[in-house]
Amino acid sequence: MGLRFIPFRFPGVDGVACAFQMACPASSEVTPAQRGNISLEAGLKDEETLVVANRQALRDELGLRGVAEVRQVHGVTTLFEPEPQNLCFRPEKEADGMAISRDSARELLGLMIKTADCQPLLIAHRDGNHIMALHVGWKGNRQEYPPIAVEEFCDRYHLKASDLSAVRGPSLGPGCAEFIRFDTEWGDAFAAFFERQSRCMDLWRLTREQLNRAGIPQEHIYGLDLCTRSLARDFFSYRADHGCGRQASLIWLETKTSIN
Repeated sequence: MGLRFIPFRFPGVDGVACAFQMACPASSEVTPAQRGNISLEAGLKDEETLVVANRQALRDELGLRGVAEVRQVHGVTTLFEPEPQNLCFRPEKEADGMAISRDSARELLGLMIKTADCQPLLIAHRDGNHIMALHVGWKGNRQEYPPIAVEEFCDRYHLKASDLSAVRGPSLGPGCAEFIRFDTEWGDAFAAFFERQSRCMDLWRLTREQLNRAGIPQEHIYGLDLCTRSLARDFFSYRADHGCGRQASLIWLETKTSIN
């Protein structure tokens, strides 16, 4: 089966492309690797050679020169100017975000975030020369990672948050983000995003508010409102199946030739 993607482009931003991977349809006879798993870190008894092939196919089908990734640890660290990853091996550097600029000759380097319910968050500056990709699990939301990353991104490249756009990819939706230990895992500071009757958090709304508080205008915050748990046939979902794979979300700078 070939890999499936949902393309996305930021309105008014030239030279930046995004893609959100969909898993191949699930069945009892199909392994995560056969569904398109691209993570070598998922802890699965999977066919590693097929996972590597998926990773290479992802790069080639999107027309990328390389892919950058990190070992995601649910923290608040962003790696600036990462190098292309050898797709045959697991990443070594720990972080939950990456950022690059066109000045560093990183065109067609895809910044890859791996998820199976967590939020992939892709961010671009309106000049089309600066991009960032974030892995935002619920622990990242709780640690205020989106605003921390936006501030660091702007400081590093001398940007204004008001000139950024962000898109959240498929992830755990408001009706499925159940937390039975809300008081100890979250606390009163996040009560406005918790529905006690259903015991569910609206992580999508929380991320939007965190981005807006960081200075990104509401009208520049986009979301693919596709719940991975509800659509577990089309996406990997850890809440639906702890033995699942991971799908990729990528953002990259196009070449100046393709822009013109």
